[in-house]
Amino acid sequence: MRTNFRPLTITFIFAIASTAFGAGSGPMPSGGTGSMQTREPATPEELARNAFNSGVHSVEKADQLMADAAHQADAGKQEKARTKAQKAYATAMKKFASATEINPANYQAWNYLGYTNRKLGNYDAALVAYDRALRLKPDYAEAIEYRGHAYLGLGRLSEAKEAYLSLYAGNRKLAAQLLTAMQDWIGEHRASSGGLDVDAFASWVNERSAIASQTASLTREGASARW
Repeated sequence: MRTNFRPLTITFIFAIASTAFGAGSGPMPSGGTGSMQTREPATPEELARNAFNSGVHSVEKADQLMADAAHQADAGKQEKARTKAQKAYATAMKKFASATEINPANYQAWNYLGYTNRKLGNYDAALVAYDRALRLKPDYAEAIEYRGHAYLGLGRLSEAKEAYLSLYAGNRKLAAQLLTAMQDWIGEHRASSGGLDVDAFASWVNERSAIASQTASLTREGASARW
């Protein structure tokens, strides 16, 4: 599972309603109450957009803290950074939950809701969110990859394999990242398998790694031959 994830570049689907407010700078006329424009209440689109943006900001902060923790030699400082990261993930999760409540059609918000839940160890909730994102956009490769990470967290290895194969057919870069996460998972579960067939899974991962390497080599050779 990657520790230095940068959130995706978001293209918002919301129309931004323009608002304006003002107040006279001169003295109010004697005996009158005067008049002033008031800011219009935020539209649902604005509220959803603001919640989403705030969530992305918190995710970026949390991911950076996790990256910092990974490079800390001092155990106390490492734990402090991780605790701060968890708080930032929790804050982001609430923002994305709000965004999806206001605009349930925002597949990117659902994906981030899955991501933050997964980072907090809420794998079942993460899967629900990823499934919602993929119902809205079935070819959303990022959600397929992140759902694969959640399957690993739950020990659902056959479904993690399916996620990899789906990515391999359409997005080799994300497939490679999921394969790396699988290799990390194997290393972490060698000593304590929890009843899972880690050796069989490791064999499958090694086979897929070899196939990916051979395919990449053939692609490079083919590209060279064309020059």
